[in-house]
Amino acid sequence: MIRFQSLDLQPDLSGGLYIPQYDTLLVADLHFEKGSSLARFGVIIPPFDTRSTLEALQMVVHRYNPKTLISLGDSFHDRDAPERLSVDDRAMIFEISTQTNMLWITGNHDPELPDDLPGSVASQITLGPLVLRHEPSLTINDETGGKASGEICGHLHPAAIVRQRGRTIRRRCFAGNAQRLFMPAFGAYTGGLNVTSAPYAPYWNNGPFDAWMIGKSAIHKFASSKLR
Repeated sequence: MIRFQSLDLQPDLSGGLYIPQYDTLLVADLHFEKGSSLARFGVIIPPFDTRSTLEALQMVVHRYNPKTLISLGDSFHDRDAPERLSVDDRAMIFEISTQTNMLWITGNHDPELPDDLPGSVASQITLGPLVLRHEPSLTINDETGGKASGEICGHLHPAAIVRQRGRTIRRRCFAGNAQRLFMPAFGAYTGGLNVTSAPYAPYWNNGPFDAWMIGKSAIHKFASSKLR
């Protein structure tokens, strides 16, 4: 369990995050159709990333049966990705929408979402003490009119590295301090960026933070002082 802004958050091995107090499941950076996007530039990889991501999404929705499912931006890899969805994959999205209320937050890869997407669309939303958005902001309170004191975001695809028993281990992770929590990327082809790297530095402000690394069967918490 992650205690954040007086809320108990349940991180999932899939990379999803369940908020029991609001019966809400969060996912970030699905990047549907990244494989087909790379193929257009000559990078040939198996074109099954969208199906794999949707199957993982369907499983985590079944596991928590949330009232609301919120995708924190970059749900689609590019503006044309919705048009490249297969008929079956599109049907899976609509099937998931029959099980939960879907809310899509826009991201830098998908600033505009198709009109026929099930559910609603927003640039950010406030949920109790939290603001949920795609890209992190250094001015959490200013952008919500003082209605939120904590932020949950995606965008940077957090990963963490530790060394244990002579082995270096790198895993996707949730990462956060008292004010901000970064979600791991949920998509099959998304990768990760080390939480100790320069892009994160402004958000840690030279202070400590924690990483909840996603293992094969459990999630392991590490203080930033233990990370490489």
